[in-house]
Amino acid sequence: MVNIEEAQQIILRHIALLPTEELPLLQGLGRVAGEDVTAPRDIPATDNSAMDGYAFSFAAVQGNSLFVSGNIPAGKERATPVPAGEAVRIMTGAPVPQGCDTVVPIENVETIGDTIRFLGEVRPGSHIRKRGEDIRAGQRAIAANSLLRPQEIGMLASLGKTSVRVYRRPRVGVLATGDELLEIGSPPAPGKIINSNSYSIAAQVAEAGGDPVMLGIAEDEVERTCDRIREGIRGDLLITTGGVSVGDRDCVKEAIVALGGEIKFWKVHMKPGKPLAFAILEGKPVFALPGNPAAAMISFDVFVRPALLKMTGHARIFRPTVTAALTEPIANKGDRPHLIRVRVEARQDGYVASATGNQSSARLSSLTAANGFMTIAPGTTLSSGESVVVSLLDRPEVLP
Repeated sequence: MVNIEEAQQIILRHIALLPTEELPLLQGLGRVAGEDVTAPRDIPATDNSAMDGYAFSFAAVQGNSLFVSGNIPAGKERATPVPAGEAVRIMTGAPVPQGCDTVVPIENVETIGDTIRFLGEVRPGSHIRKRGEDIRAGQRAIAANSLLRPQEIGMLASLGKTSVRVYRRPRVGVLATGDELLEIGSPPAPGKIINSNSYSIAAQVAEAGGDPVMLGIAEDEVERTCDRIREGIRGDLLITTGGVSVGDRDCVKEAIVALGGEIKFWKVHMKPGKPLAFAILEGKPVFALPGNPAAAMISFDVFVRPALLKMTGHARIFRPTVTAALTEPIANKGDRPHLIRVRVEARQDGYVASATGNQSSARLSSLTAANGFMTIAPGTTLSSGESVVVSLLDRPEVLP
């Protein structure tokens, strides 16, 4: 049995980057850049006005007024220099003409016929966006392994890019095992339970940037399990739930070995999620997660999600954390680290965290009420108000 950190290290040593692919620009949103992108030209390409106003040479100003000798709308360029001591009307984004180095906004002047009079102080060089002020030609605009957010898509568009190279999304097989399972939509039957694991795990796969492939339910029989695993291993990664403990009908590990797979570890020193195996089969990672719903989801978040993020080029593969004060005492009387599902709230003096009730490994509602989890060491009691580190399941802006 390995501890959490050892298990993560073993897994990540066996995870390789997926190939990259070229996609239309908007389809790159949320993906990871597969290469550096350098600017082919200066952005902006020329000095331009940051305001609707009047452009002129500051050094040539005499007195408090200027004659206006022309107009430059956005998208147009003046071919001749502006004479010293004169100004031109200019729109936001229009190139600053030769002979001008300053712009005064419209609201800061009084117009009298063809003349403007300054209404306040004017500073040299003001309200002009300089050529290359955003980015210079040849400068790296987007680094490889950067997450492509809307702002990165905007930058690529400003560079004239119509497509972007990104890491491919992994195809992830999701297989539930157990004679007791029913597919959703099936009529209730004595001793049977609905297969929720495949859907929660598939949703976690999609949230982590993968394409889940639903493989259905395998009965607790080695040959049937082998058939489904063969199908699932055609993708980039396979996840099973259930059938990995020590019961007579728990045959997932046996099936993996029968197919030529190598078990890298089995059992993790944690609660929930102890009965968890990681294997390599035909060069593909296989995660055999526990069957209890909350245990399966937490195990995915701690072990599978970082692997998927590494495969797809992410620089940051672990959840962000915050430090929060407990609203109540929490004790771990067991002999394994306990991953407690908590609800984090932002208050004026910082974050606070509250446990989400009964922490049973089968209780999905402990997760639907949670937006994070914390780890408490075995044989430890934490007091109300004590500071703990919480891994956030939701983005910080989701916090109330």
